[in-house]
Amino acid sequence: MQARAEASLRADAENQAGLAAEEGLPAQSGQGALPEDPQALAELTARVMYARDPASQAQGMRIEQVAPGRSAMSMTVRDYMLNGHQTCHGGFIFTLADSAFAFACNSRNAVTVASGATIDFVAPAFEGDVLTAYAEETSLAGRTGVYDIRVENQDAKLIAMFRGRSYRIKGQVATQADAAD
Repeated sequence: MQARAEASLRADAENQAGLAAEEGLPAQSGQGALPEDPQALAELTARVMYARDPASQAQGMRIEQVAPGRSAMSMTVRDYMLNGHQTCHGGFIFTLADSAFAFACNSRNAVTVASGATIDFVAPAFEGDVLTAYAEETSLAGRTGVYDIRVENQDAKLIAMFRGRSYRIKGQVATQADAAD
């Protein structure tokens, strides 16, 4: 298990180096350099993204965890998020899942956008529920990826299943200046 985890980390680092070279970005070194460790890079990228993400902030979303190709985000269902049935409006659940998707697919510091998404709502959420969206990379090939996101309540009850498709574009989320902060 340890050998497989180490191989995965090496592959992530090689993938990141390849992305930088492919986009004509300079190698990172010296003070303020981007982290070489994939986990540290994912954490830096998440901090930078969240600071520039007023949509997630406005809904009170919190980053619970991030790793290369993965993230977990949570939010509490508030009264203004309720629909006419007094359950959480599906748009807010979609937004939570979409944000977790964004943090997972950008976790390697390559700017990545959604190319499509679907969601299945399987149970209602209510005011006061704490929803957590768990995003996991299912496939990453070339510039495209597929991510599956489970949205659960505080009792680990499944609320929704979301599948997002990503497309990597040019650029990096975090820069050397961000790493120096």
